[in-house]
Amino acid sequence: MKGFVITVLLSLFCVAAFADAPVSWKFSLSAKDNGEVEMVATASIEENWHIYDPGIGDGGPFPTALEIDEIVGAEKVGPFSAVNSKRIDVYDEIFQMDVAYYENEATFVQRFRITDRDAFVLKGDIRASACKDDVCTPPLPTEFDFTAKDLPSDIGAPVSSSASANLKEATVSETGQDRIPQGQITGMDPANDDGTVTPAGAPEVDVDRRATITVDAAGTVSADEPFVDTGDLDAADAVSESVGVENPDLWEPVIEELRDFGAAGDTTDRSLLWIFLIGFAGGLLALLTPCVWPMLPLTVSFFLKQGKDKSAAVKDAMLYGLSIIVIYVGLGLAITAIFGASALNMLATNAVFNLFLFALLVVFAVSFFGAFELTLPSRWTNSMNSRADRSSGFAGIFFMAFTLTLVSFSCTGPIIGTLLVDAAGSGAVLAPAVGMFGFALALAIPFALFAIFPSWLKNAPRSGGWMNSVKVVLGFVELALALKFFSVADLAYGWGILDREVFLVLWIAIFLLLGVYLLGWLRFKNDSELKYVSVPRLLLAIVSFAFALYMIPGLWGAPLKAISAFPPPMTTQDFSLYDNTVHARFDDYETGMEYARRNGKPVMIDFSGLGCVNCGEMEACVWTDTRVQAILDNDYVLITLMVDDRQRLPETVEVEENGRKVKLKTVGDKWSYLQRHKFGTNSQPYYVLLDADGKPIGPSYAYDEDISKYLRFLNTGLENFRRR
Repeated sequence: MKGFVITVLLSLFCVAAFADAPVSWKFSLSAKDNGEVEMVATASIEENWHIYDPGIGDGGPFPTALEIDEIVGAEKVGPFSAVNSKRIDVYDEIFQMDVAYYENEATFVQRFRITDRDAFVLKGDIRASACKDDVCTPPLPTEFDFTAKDLPSDIGAPVSSSASANLKEATVSETGQDRIPQGQITGMDPANDDGTVTPAGAPEVDVDRRATITVDAAGTVSADEPFVDTGDLDAADAVSESVGVENPDLWEPVIEELRDFGAAGDTTDRSLLWIFLIGFAGGLLALLTPCVWPMLPLTVSFFLKQGKDKSAAVKDAMLYGLSIIVIYVGLGLAITAIFGASALNMLATNAVFNLFLFALLVVFAVSFFGAFELTLPSRWTNSMNSRADRSSGFAGIFFMAFTLTLVSFSCTGPIIGTLLVDAAGSGAVLAPAVGMFGFALALAIPFALFAIFPSWLKNAPRSGGWMNSVKVVLGFVELALALKFFSVADLAYGWGILDREVFLVLWIAIFLLLGVYLLGWLRFKNDSELKYVSVPRLLLAIVSFAFALYMIPGLWGAPLKAISAFPPPMTTQDFSLYDNTVHARFDDYETGMEYARRNGKPVMIDFSGLGCVNCGEMEACVWTDTRVQAILDNDYVLITLMVDDRQRLPETVEVEENGRKVKLKTVGDKWSYLQRHKFGTNSQPYYVLLDADGKPIGPSYAYDEDISKYLRFLNTGLENFRRR
């Protein structure tokens, strides 16, 4: 119940809670010896709040992290760490691990060596998740920006390059006394015959790598994490090394090899058809709302005033319907043109964007319940309406269609917004336009028909209280969908607020209340008195109650295949009586490939996402088949790579892609780049079978719940692997 309370409170106050951040930051630069500066970040933390230490390990809360976006004329030295701050170490029962955090005030430093004072530029951000009791803010960035004018005037001179000559002759005793000059030396390291340096307390550094050796006043010697000199590597090797891999061959593109195998389960056309059908259903639903249905008689009145013959009336009605379609499809094409399909796909899985959608849908739901009315400025609709009256021919018809679009916004906006997000997540270039075409077509057909046959209005249901009931029902649906968007952000940031059973409890409550409302036992502000329950309301109430009861076994781990795409994954379930799920052995590409090489097994890469609806469908409906489960568990090394994992990489990586520089900041960025660079795709789910050298052993596979096809896909890879 604790998670339930947190979620409800966050639903009501999420915008206000994050507006007044409990942590404020101040940044400065201070001079150090040997041409170095220290960036000091001081956090002022509100009472009862705390932020976590940068050294928090995997599986714990979000650590305070430094992200460098641009650095010129300087080199990073040493780790980002806390200094002169009261550190509190505790055992966290939620994360089942030791954690360290800071209260009231904390100071963090990162040291840099200045190499070109005049050209100095340092830009980046710090992210910290502030927590209080059981509530945490998202780790949103606080940016810093320094240039040469911000450097302290008293920076000391850097260590002379001649000091590197002393390194070869240096010896270090076990007590730590040495003849290495105090400071830091960067260069090739030839101390020992085998190419390593082994002073007391210092790590080994390979001769073919460059490293920074640090000697403090007490004689303690240390070396930073070595990096590869990519000067002699080819382009593919340089890209591979820049993203932190040791075997460049694993990152070599295999797009042509996959094409030779053919792509099994390519369901782009099917996905577009599904998006069209969803859009069409959304248009029919919007037609029944009080913002759209009353426009029917106004439309008929507009066309009757034209006083044209039958053939001309039919022509004008068709133009009216076409205008509606052009307006909505144009919106879909504009969104694709502005953002691009790849950007829309990444936006659909972005945690911050999903938090915004969660808050937006909650606002829409509250509006549908009657708390307030959302409308566009009246001058817009008045302007369009007057233009329609003044204009003639096609212009007048088009402005009439535009008036319909503006007037109906408060009811169609939430439907269109949800549709566009779902379409963007498919990864198809035309998906937003196809979805909007389905929506507009469903909206345009009735208006065109009523314009052609105005006498039909006599038999059409009149506006009334039933329309407000439609809005309220939509409000319940919007509230349920809002939780899906919050779940994506919750999984991405690892808050653990909306675990699977908490999500299901909320959905059960929502649909039980919907059933109660349909029976007339619950009334809202704008509802008319319900004298009796109609047959359609009774049937919908039965469906709502049945759906709520269907979800109850999920609280104990039942897979709930019908809705598997919506709740959080089974791994977030605290208690489960159901043990028929497949869990990836690795979530890191290089580690999994190395395991496969040592054990002589083929690999299946599963490109997935925390917010990927179709990925959840495949895992719940296909992977739970006993035959599929046996193959994945026993015959393959399964590696799942989350392309929307928001965990920060140790350092920002810049790669060149399609002629432009691309920054990889998170683990998800890295895996998304791997999918694009090596396999030439950017949609999820995406499955590819490889040998331990990273070469394809079968066709790729996309979203398709046909178990027989999936088994054929897996067995084809096994047969080809055994032949090799």
